[in-house]
Amino acid sequence: MLLLDTNIISYIFRRDSRAIDYLPDLQGQALYISLITVAELWRWSIKYQWGQSKIDKLKELLQNYTILPIDEAVCYTWATIKVESEAMGLPMADNDAWIAATARYYQFPLVTHNAKHFRHVSGLVLITHSSTS
Repeated sequence: MLLLDTNIISYIFRRDSRAIDYLPDLQGQALYISLITVAELWRWSIKYQWGQSKIDKLKELLQNYTILPIDEAVCYTWATIKVESEAMGLPMADNDAWIAATARYYQFPLVTHNAKHFRHVSGLVLITHSSTS
């Protein structure tokens, strides 16, 4: 079971060459995404005024993943991560903290190309192929 960061879903959706590096990690795994990733993708569709064809492709892509909800336990985990990050002098973007909280709460490894955003979060297992993370 793996939780995919928004950037990985974006690479897959756009057929970005960076997605290829992650495909072996994803093979045969149950794949999950945070509700925040879904919100970020929909935001992009509105902001960049995607046409119906591209929106239909997004809907089709999202069917490949189980979307994990945000409940009170995930909210508590988010708050804990935010406070821990701030105490380390490493404030974290809210959406990154939501994704980290989801991965940590469900105890799923997080597949991301932006490991530097998450390395300081205790209790997270990261899978990355970024040389700059």
